[in-house]
Amino acid sequence: MASRVLPDTCAWIDFFRGLPTRQADLVEAAIVQGAVVTCGVVLYELLQGIKSTGEERSVLHAMQGIPSIEMSFSLWIKAGQLSARLRGNGQTLPMSDVAIATLALEHDCSLVTVDQHFCGIPGIRIL
Repeated sequence: MASRVLPDTCAWIDFFRGLPTRQADLVEAAIVQGAVVTCGVVLYELLQGIKSTGEERSVLHAMQGIPSIEMSFSLWIKAGQLSARLRGNGQTLPMSDVAIATLALEHDCSLVTVDQHFCGIPGIRIL
């Protein structure tokens, strides 16, 4: 496993739901190894899908202990440039996924995701 692991929202959802998926197992292993990080975009996506205040409390409590990497002004520039390059190659990604990819590249993180469009981004490592 890489020194740092950035799970995408889908992997966190599987983990929090206790689903028996490879992504949930990878998130758990990264937590145990102290290798997991998150970011504001993933937290936003998790919270927008919350269905109850109890679920929200559980997610927020768990995520408070996870180190966070965040976008800076210069990383937003890199994200825009990455998106433009991808679009030039015929690949359009949601802004949230471009931000996640930019953070993973900048901080040398591997991604845990089921979203195949990350595979087309040069330099991205997917577990």
